[in-house]
Amino acid sequence: MELDVSNLDPAEQSDAVRTAGTPEQSDLDRKINQYFPGVVVRKDLVKAVKGNAIVPSYVLEYLLGQYAASDDEATILAGIDAVRKILADHYVHRNESELVKSIIKEKGRHRIIDRVSVVLNEKADVYEASFENLGIRGVIIDPGTVKANEKLLVGGVWCICDIEYSHSDDSRVVPWILGSLKAIQMSSFDFDGYLTARQEFTSEEWVDLLIQSIGFNPDLFGRRAKLLQLVRLIPFVERNYNLVELGPKGTGKSHIFSEFSPHGMLISGGEVTVPKLFVNNSNGKIGLVGYWDVVAFDEFAGKKKRTDKALVDIMKNYMANKSFSRGVQTMGAEASMVFVGNTSHTVPYMLKHSDLFDELPEAYHDSAYLDRLHCYIPGWEVETIRGEMFSTGYGFVVDYIAEVLRSMRNSDFSDKYQAHFTLGTEISTRDRDGIHKTFSGLMKIVYPTGEATPEEIEELLRFAIEGRKRVKDQILRIDATFDPVNFGYTDMAGNWHPVTTLEEDEYPAYYHVGQQPATAATGDDVAGGDVKASKQHGARRRAVERMPRWA
Repeated sequence: MELDVSNLDPAEQSDAVRTAGTPEQSDLDRKINQYFPGVVVRKDLVKAVKGNAIVPSYVLEYLLGQYAASDDEATILAGIDAVRKILADHYVHRNESELVKSIIKEKGRHRIIDRVSVVLNEKADVYEASFENLGIRGVIIDPGTVKANEKLLVGGVWCICDIEYSHSDDSRVVPWILGSLKAIQMSSFDFDGYLTARQEFTSEEWVDLLIQSIGFNPDLFGRRAKLLQLVRLIPFVERNYNLVELGPKGTGKSHIFSEFSPHGMLISGGEVTVPKLFVNNSNGKIGLVGYWDVVAFDEFAGKKKRTDKALVDIMKNYMANKSFSRGVQTMGAEASMVFVGNTSHTVPYMLKHSDLFDELPEAYHDSAYLDRLHCYIPGWEVETIRGEMFSTGYGFVVDYIAEVLRSMRNSDFSDKYQAHFTLGTEISTRDRDGIHKTFSGLMKIVYPTGEATPEEIEELLRFAIEGRKRVKDQILRIDATFDPVNFGYTDMAGNWHPVTTLEEDEYPAYYHVGQQPATAATGDDVAGGDVKASKQHGARRRAVERMPRWA
């Protein structure tokens, strides 16, 4: 089903030129278009067409992928106009819902773009759809459509729908009729073609392509900063992956999970309940973890936030065992769990006076819960998002790369390092699992064919070890019953390679337990030493970013 864009006005192309511009293509952009024709789009076009439509980027890029997935300027301009016209004619703005209802009534049938959710009306034994922006509910939807799009039942899905109107003298009959529904997401793709085309790119080129696909200009990111961005994608490519990112405001922590994929659900940390997340025991209805690949908790930090102890306990069991209890029955799910939140202190302040999990609610500031986290992204290393950081180059249509990542959840690349390296014997099973899942995820993202040089594998292995070490080292500050671990690996020549975190190298006196006793914070700490240390941290990190890749 395609939207009708037959009545385009070519004269409107001049406006598109002024809005979108015509940036000069780089060698990488030309290569991207050569090997991935039809599934890439110029990333600045999203802003050119979005206007005041409050829709996720993957919805806009789905449309751009149909009409503007090209490097031909005339095609791009026509595609921009087509998508603009589609949004103008079919996207439902909440404040114009009554106008759209009138259009449906007068025309008898009208196509809309809206977020649709479905509930089962047990009394009538029918499924009923609700349209978020249009503001109508109780619309009968065919069970086959629901079965083909089960996420309609949990959280809702953006869809292209044909709505009809038929008045009835019976006030109990809903006059709205669902003529057709198509979820806005790709139905199929050529995975073998994806792997074949990947081989035409170097590691650096491929990482830059992925960074442009996220929407950023790779020229403004160092190698480490790029890998930190790619770690955010691991929950989409790795089943049951538990990730946390804490850092300053404005670094784009939640962007990936709200905009990047139709398979992820971003919820406020304070809005989740046991029935919503896992299962409603009163009716047996499965929660979010049963339908979504990724469930991300936004604004998760906050010491004084109220938490449900029962939720924390069930979450701990799920994160460890991939299962949860429903009465006497145990059920499994594959959803990855992501926790993102803001910090209010500098890294040296947290290391000196508490720990890097200090901002979490008290119920989650628990060693048993934290030990289930596979990786900790150091959000303080991620730059605050600025306008010039956004890409004008080409990247994958996000719906395409989302489907690619989802298809690789069945693969396991966790053993790809074992031909060259061996993890330290002190590393526990849970630590090893965290390292393996992070390494496997990065390998699938950066080297999806599974082929990489020992140096390339070592880079990702060190990064994976550091992500788990950051978790474990902070747990040692919270719970003295945990044993210290010597994180590192041995190469085939028998040489030992220890792994440290960047903040450990920068603040050894604060980082290592017992070397610096925790004391009450004072104004001098914040205004003097910690501010100075924070500046040194930023300077050191920028220096690291400028280093050669293997420096």
